[in-house]
Amino acid sequence: MTQTRTTRLERGRGALGPALELVHTGRAPTRAVLTAELGVTRATAGAVAAELEALGLIRVDARPTAPAGSQGRPSHRLSVAPDGPVVLAAQIHADGYRAALVGLGGTVVATAPGCMTVPADPSRIIDAVVEAGAGLLRSSGRRCLGAGLAVPSAVAEPDGTALNPLHLSWPAGAPVHELFTEALAKSGVDDPAGVPVPGVAGNDVNLAALAEHRHGAGRGARHLLCVATGHRGVGGALVLDGRVHSGSSGLALEVGHLTVNPAGLPCHCGSRGCLDVETDTLAFLTAAGRTPGPEVSLLQQSRDLLRTEYADPSVRAAAELIVDRLGLGLAGLVNILNPDRILLGGLHRELLEADPERLRAVVADRSLWGRSGSVPILACTLDFNSLIGAAEAAWQPVLDDPLAALA
Repeated sequence: MTQTRTTRLERGRGALGPALELVHTGRAPTRAVLTAELGVTRATAGAVAAELEALGLIRVDARPTAPAGSQGRPSHRLSVAPDGPVVLAAQIHADGYRAALVGLGGTVVATAPGCMTVPADPSRIIDAVVEAGAGLLRSSGRRCLGAGLAVPSAVAEPDGTALNPLHLSWPAGAPVHELFTEALAKSGVDDPAGVPVPGVAGNDVNLAALAEHRHGAGRGARHLLCVATGHRGVGGALVLDGRVHSGSSGLALEVGHLTVNPAGLPCHCGSRGCLDVETDTLAFLTAAGRTPGPEVSLLQQSRDLLRTEYADPSVRAAAELIVDRLGLGLAGLVNILNPDRILLGGLHRELLEADPERLRAVVADRSLWGRSGSVPILACTLDFNSLIGAAEAAWQPVLDDPLAALA
């Protein structure tokens, strides 16, 4: 019997990664679904699920309760292991940082925010966010398999440098991946064998889009466009067939530098009237006649203003102005990319929810494909989606080859 199970596992060993990803993304809630999705025999699917459970990655419920009135024996239910390993996720933004531990399934196990003026030396804040994450890890007692960092800048591939951290005081070309790896080694974030965990770094909106595609409002989309404004500036990302399209060197979809108002504000990139300065949080607060305060982030101030004072004519007029400019940018992107779904995050999500029809009408009116068939425009649904996306990047080696990653 043991030899038979081993033979089945050897036959299905190449399916371990795909099987784990199916459970991780919720697309295989039962062994029957896993069997069908993998295209293997029921026995092989059972051996694969048993191996993933033995690795501590998933849980197999062999005695699920059948729904009332159903016939036949219910299939074993599959879920991520509730006490399984985690990865360390970190995000740096214009107002500080946040660290988290994230399990399979995109589950945030613990999180710790930190507010500080982001220094010109990126190593200082990277050290701070990694130490915060290491503290969470020590408290949890969980095994850590990797670490991911999200930053508000295009990150060049494969060297991991932040090429244009426009809303931070960092120098162009800051070696964020190298600094992140060094900080992980100094903090003692390592696996049970004492080997420092691997670290990856990426653009915050790229990572947010990946998280939404796997666990949020982007599920099922083949060509997903995500546009978001967080604490400052505007970012974009495109997910094609489950993978972030990063271009030839990691610099694709810098949508914040599309011009939507040629006579508008000067942009950090050297142009004028870009989405980055015409539709972000500072642009909204300024258009509404509000002076930003230091108490909370610009994003939180913008959210509070929309939620509590939207009836004020100046606030509504500012919202409509930002929506119209955002709509122009989205229409151009629809014409070029022809996505099957658009997700909006940060302040753009709040503006969509405040007046959904206005934005959709602008995009439909200004885009060729919008006129022939409207593109769904939805709000991002995940809290901390950039963090969860950083975790997704850290989980990827495990999803690709669980046995090698856990060896």
